[in-house]
Amino acid sequence: MTARLLPVSLTDAAVTALQALALTVAAVLPVFVFAHTGEGVPHDHGALSAGAAFGEGFTHPFTGLDHLAAMLAVGLWSALTQTGRRMLAAPFAFAGLLLVGALVGFALADEGMQVPGVEPMVAASVLVLGLVAAARWRLGATASAGLVGAFAVFHGLAHGAELQGGAALAGMVLATALLHAGGLALGLTLRSLAPVWSRAAGGAIALLGLGLLARMVVA
Repeated sequence: MTARLLPVSLTDAAVTALQALALTVAAVLPVFVFAHTGEGVPHDHGALSAGAAFGEGFTHPFTGLDHLAAMLAVGLWSALTQTGRRMLAAPFAFAGLLLVGALVGFALADEGMQVPGVEPMVAASVLVLGLVAAARWRLGATASAGLVGAFAVFHGLAHGAELQGGAALAGMVLATALLHAGGLALGLTLRSLAPVWSRAAGGAIALLGLGLLARMVVA
């Protein structure tokens, strides 16, 4: 009876709880230090080989907690609220529109232009995606794809302003897919546990987004 009611052992649940707590602490403490610092200013990397550009693009989503948290949150929310192939709708939409935004950002950076308000929208996306994951807010697959896709454009604009060339953008998309997969795996694990753990994970992401927005207000 107990085994059927608790598909994950108490030991596994405890480990998951500790991991969620560690993620919360890790997300909140470094927010004012390690959050994305490009602020839409293109970097001058000089000419890069295709391999170096790919590597730069691949590591880029991992270098800012705002991007990393949002991409994880997309997978987390999808796994908590969708089933089957519907779980992939939001991650695919995010990756696709991220690329569209990056191409636009890259083109604008070449002309010395940028879209205003990109960084606040990126921070807002972390807050919103964390909240919907914590609340397990159920939307249809199309609606959820539309929501994350709108945010993805701004993430893409931020990336595109700082990356150079198709190889870098390919690396960025691959890293994004891996982060979505990580979020999906986390969500599938937390879905079998008490709701408090998914609320803790989503709440940690939302708290990070709130911290990012607060930093912009006081800066």
